[in-house]
Amino acid sequence: FIFMVEGTSYMFVTGPEVVKTVTHEEVTQEELGGAVTHTTKSGVADKAFNDDAEALLMLRRFIDFLPANNREQPPVRPTPDLGDRIETSLDTLIPDDAAKPYDMKELITKVVDEGDFFELQPGYAANIIVGFGRMEGATVGIVANQPMVLAGCLDISSSIKAARFVRFCDCFNIPIVTFVDVPGFLIGVEGERRAAPGKIINWMNALSLCTVPKISVILRKSYGQAFINMGGNKGSDEMALWPTADVGFMDPHTGVNVVFGLQKEDDPILFAKRVEELQRDAAPWELAAMYEAQDVIAPQ
Repeated sequence: FIFMVEGTSYMFVTGPEVVKTVTHEEVTQEELGGAVTHTTKSGVADKAFNDDAEALLMLRRFIDFLPANNREQPPVRPTPDLGDRIETSLDTLIPDDAAKPYDMKELITKVVDEGDFFELQPGYAANIIVGFGRMEGATVGIVANQPMVLAGCLDISSSIKAARFVRFCDCFNIPIVTFVDVPGFLIGVEGERRAAPGKIINWMNALSLCTVPKISVILRKSYGQAFINMGGNKGSDEMALWPTADVGFMDPHTGVNVVFGLQKEDDPILFAKRVEELQRDAAPWELAAMYEAQDVIAPQ
């Protein structure tokens, strides 16, 4: 893991003067390899802090989540935050409108012990959230979609970020909890040229080779290939569903167009009927009845 301090930490292969001489590009140290560059654009650094004192304090907090080495179990800390705590606000966290976003970080902080969540790479590939928290005192790795960024869609950067985090958790005996609300992958021409399939498959491989316990909770949307990458289809040891869960090969409205070749303007009544059919088949209780999921649980 790499932490940097804004304004004083720099990291680059060659400095601004060499770049100017070789490529004739004029760039400052901060633009070339400062904390903001590496935490938001390159993804090389995991977190940036305001000053050295904050960096050292946060480093102590971070290390407290981790085992001393890969042969030890993560530390378990005493906590007054019991596992059977009820959090009624979670029942109304997800909006009724499926297209309306909400902040996944609010959900995570309400679920983990004492609201203590240490997020990694918050400024890079922010459409997916990774970091460490505790449940009943034990360290867990959190992987979650962020509906506030790109509607939670996945892409190349988020695939790289998630795969690396999953591998680390597997190496250091840290169970993984996944919170799912993903409409799919956002891949275009540029994505394909940047080897998007390979990055997506690397993430799938990381999950399939992962030997620590993996728990997946589907909150709302979980469509297509993204369903697999977020721990669906046996990618997790156990999968639970919120009553708002909707699992399918794609959004029902798009699915009606693809499967039946039907547009809403062609026949609004028939279109609505077909959408209802697809939504009924994707209902959480149907998935639980087929043993695809362990249970449908109340958010609280």
